[in-house]
Amino acid sequence: MLGIILWPLKWLVELVLVGWHALFTFIGLPAAAGITWVLAIVGLVIVVRAALIPLFVRQIKSQRKMMEIAPELRKVQEKYKGKKDQLSREAMSRETMALYKKHGTTPVSSCLPILVQMPVFFSLYSVLSSIKVNAESGHGGVGPLTPELTLEFYNAKLFGVASLHETLIDAINSNNTTAIVILVTLVALMIASQFFTQLQIISKNLSPEAKTGQAYQMQRIMLWILPLGFVFSGVFFPLGVVIYWFISNLWTMAQQFLVIREMPTPGSEAAKEREERLARKGKAIDSSGKVVSMEKYQAEQQRLLEEAERARAAAPKRQQPVSKQRAKKQTQKGGSPNPGSTKPGSAQPGSAQSGDSGSAKPDSAGR
Repeated sequence: MLGIILWPLKWLVELVLVGWHALFTFIGLPAAAGITWVLAIVGLVIVVRAALIPLFVRQIKSQRKMMEIAPELRKVQEKYKGKKDQLSREAMSRETMALYKKHGTTPVSSCLPILVQMPVFFSLYSVLSSIKVNAESGHGGVGPLTPELTLEFYNAKLFGVASLHETLIDAINSNNTTAIVILVTLVALMIASQFFTQLQIISKNLSPEAKTGQAYQMQRIMLWILPLGFVFSGVFFPLGVVIYWFISNLWTMAQQFLVIREMPTPGSEAAKEREERLARKGKAIDSSGKVVSMEKYQAEQQRLLEEAERARAAAPKRQQPVSKQRAKKQTQKGGSPNPGSTKPGSAQPGSAQSGDSGSAKPDSAGR
């Protein structure tokens, strides 16, 4: 059933593999050499990861939005803290989903590149796992991988000793020491690259507020748990799949490095380092996020300060509240209950000096 579901992706995987293999053969590499098929697998990584760049950009934006709404999410959680009844849980869920909808993000958006890449990974695993059976039975793949190319792939060996369809268990059973060393080394490098990628995210690209949440604690735990899963999978995956995964991890590591360096999370350690680098070059980041000269930045800051001062000066001043009893006394004396009004008995502009105002003019004794 899984093979039927993945059939279209397996066909595309074979197409990309055969296409890169034909290209490298055309430029002079031996068609049956292991290095030629390894380079074809590297080409597959490039095609898949390049196609995922738009999703990766969306992932970055989603992560930023999730960080922006984190304080609001905490307020919702605090609001329903300790309430275990069904109505409270439903209300909390509705308010949480309303926040996600308002800001145009969901937690799943942060996982899109991984979720999309996994079917491709399983398709590659299925293609490489079936190489041995298809080659021994004289069959090809589901598409462009013909019986001749399948047999060629089956006989290809990396460094002349390790077959691309061979797993670590196969190497151990056949007592192929060189293949064991190659596979163990690649699995170790795969784990190290994944660990370093996650480490640079949680150590440099998180704001202080994000490091106080529960999600940060989960990330720290997963940083140490995930390598265990890679050890398990590295034992059963063919060498070709391990190579694909390792090269893909290198792509991810380089991609994350560039993003953290050039588009860090606001308030993070990486953002501060970027500001320091720009300051040394006489540049800064304006309010729209663009890199400008220090002169333009200072002029913008001065303009924003002046606008804020004008807005504060134009804002209506808050009147001091007056008690009812005091307001009544002020009215009886002919005054105004509001501060800043004219004094009792003083002539108003446009009014007569006496008689018209309805109040007697105080005599010299103040009566």
